[in-house]
Order: sequence, then structure tokens, then C-alpha cells
Amino acid sequence: MTAKAIQWLDDRLGLSAIRELMDHKTVPVHSATRWYYFGGITLFLFGIQMVTGILLLFYYRPTVAEGFDSVRFIMTRVEFGWLIRSIHSWSANLLIFVAFVHMFSVVLTHAYRPPRELTWASGIVLLGLMLGFGFSGYLLPWNQISYFATKVGTDVAAGTPGIGPSIARILRGGEDVGAPTLTRFFALHVMVLPLITVGLIAFHILLVQKNGMSTPPWIAASRVRHLKFFPNFLLREVMVWYGALAVLGVLAAIFPWELGEKADPFASAPKGIRPEWYFLAQFYTLKLIPSHVWIFEGELLGVAGFGVLAVGWALLPVWGVNRAGEARTRLVTGVAIVLIAYLAAFTLLGYIK
Repeated sequence: MTAKAIQWLDDRLGLSAIRELMDHKTVPVHSATRWYYFGGITLFLFGIQMVTGILLLFYYRPTVAEGFDSVRFIMTRVEFGWLIRSIHSWSANLLIFVAFVHMFSVVLTHAYRPPRELTWASGIVLLGLMLGFGFSGYLLPWNQISYFATKVGTDVAAGTPGIGPSIARILRGGEDVGAPTLTRFFALHVMVLPLITVGLIAFHILLVQKNGMSTPPWIAASRVRHLKFFPNFLLREVMVWYGALAVLGVLAAIFPWELGEKADPFASAPKGIRPEWYFLAQFYTLKLIPSHVWIFEGELLGVAGFGVLAVGWALLPVWGVNRAGEARTRLVTGVAIVLIAYLAAFTLLGYIK
């Protein structure tokens, strides 16, 4: 009976092809193999986000009148609701952090080289989507800090040269942050961004499967031994997931995510208002730029500069590779180290000052 059932499924789903693929898939084993785990951790944390987000959706009401109260109900009345909400918030932050680590590990191992340009491009778009999740989800509790942080964020978006005011109006659903903003952010957070992200993750994994895992250029590919993906590498990856889950559980239980006070648009902004840590370096940089630089407005110049930097970083496979298809290792590594130092230093300064 079991054999017939398996054969029936195999005829319709092509399970034998999947088994054959898993039998032949291997992972290079070398000094940088440990960095391969971060891609899997990112995927695992995204799965945690999906599961906890669905659980929160059972009780959350996306209106100005009920949004804050529904989150408070989840945290105080729903059994283990405080834990689910805390896991969702902490995993969101860990997800973005691990995504940044994964990106820089790809850069420092020069895994953007041909034929992996589309893998790099899809990964950069996925990182942008993760930041979009963070920005849109931050407003949903409708508390005082998230309300004013969203005002700051949309004001920065409004500073984009040319199209800034239109972007801000689309995000806010009007001229200021209010009920339409909450509705739009909710739709983005639970429908638009997840649909795009799931499709792009599938595309990203397909590219990784097609092109395999890259070997760093300083290691001769002919001298690298390989490990079977299933079950050897997969079991190691699962152990890493357990470790990530343990860290997440400790953070959520010992440092539960606070709710704060309900947003009051007529109140003054809380002292020291600032965006979440993953936008803090850019925020602090904009604070340092003078109001006018020559004939340009300082904020417009800063936003334009970040746009140029983002486009240049996305085009890494163009300027980071020579005509022979080999990585410009010194140039790319130097740029990556400078960018890491900038993000770390300015994020820390943004917290202190």
C-alpha cells in the first residue's frame, strides 16, 4: 500500500527527480563554509516571521481606534500572546541583522562573480524588502514612538529629489500620518510585501540551486572537497537553526518587547525620537549634513547620496569584476570594510547622541 501510494505521488509530482537532485547536490567545504549558514538562518527567521505574523493577525485590528488596544489585548489577555508578539518583534530585528551579515559574507567571499549576478541582484532586492517589512510593521502597534518615527521616516522619503513628495503622499495616504497611513502600511506588511518576497525567495533559491555555492577566489576549486547537502549539510543547518531559535527565545522571554503609550498626534514628539537601528546610520548622517551645501538643500543632497550609494552597491557585479570575470578582490574588500565600519560607527553614534 505504501509503495503504491509513493509511486502514485511520484507519477504526479516527480518525487524521483527531487530525490535525485538531493542525492547529487553538494556543498564546498573550505575555510569560508561557515558563512553559508547565514543564508539558511535568514530563511528560517523569515519563516518564524510568517508563522508569528499569522498568529497575531487573528487578533490585530488595523484601525487607529483599535490598533493599539488590540495589541495590548494580545499581550495581556491572549494566552502566550506577549511571547508571540515579542518573538515576532525580535525575529524581525534578527532577520535584518542576519540578512546584512549574509550580504557582506557574499561580498567578502566574492560570490557575486559570473554567473551569479542575478543571485546578487535578487538578494539585494530581498534585503530592501526586509527593510520595507521593518518600516511598515513598526507603525502597526500605533504607539507614540512608532507614530513619530514614521513621521520622521516619511519626511525623509519626501526629501527624495523630484519624486519625494509623491512617494510620501502615497505612503501616508494623504499629507500627514494618520488612519490611511495605518491601513496602507498594514496592507503592505501582510499582503503586498509577503507576496513579492515569497516569489523572490523562490527565485533566489532556484538560482542558488542552478549555479551552486561559490568557492572564494583564493581557494582552488579543484582542491576543494565537497559535502553532500542531504543529509550532511542540512543536518548541520538545522542545528544552526536550533541555535538561532534558542537565542530568539531567550531574547523574547527575558527582554519582552514593550508596547509603550498609544499614539497621540496632538502631543509633542518624545525626546530623542529616532528610527529603528537599521535606519539609524542614515538618519544620523542626515543630521550631520548642514541645512545648505552650496546651492543645494542638505537633506536633499543626503538622500540623493544614499540613492547613488544604493545603486552603486547593487551594481557590484559590474564594477567588482574585471573583463576576465575575476573579482577585484582588494577594491571590493576595501569598499566593504569601509561600508561596514561606517554602518557600525554611525549606528552607535546615532544611539549615543
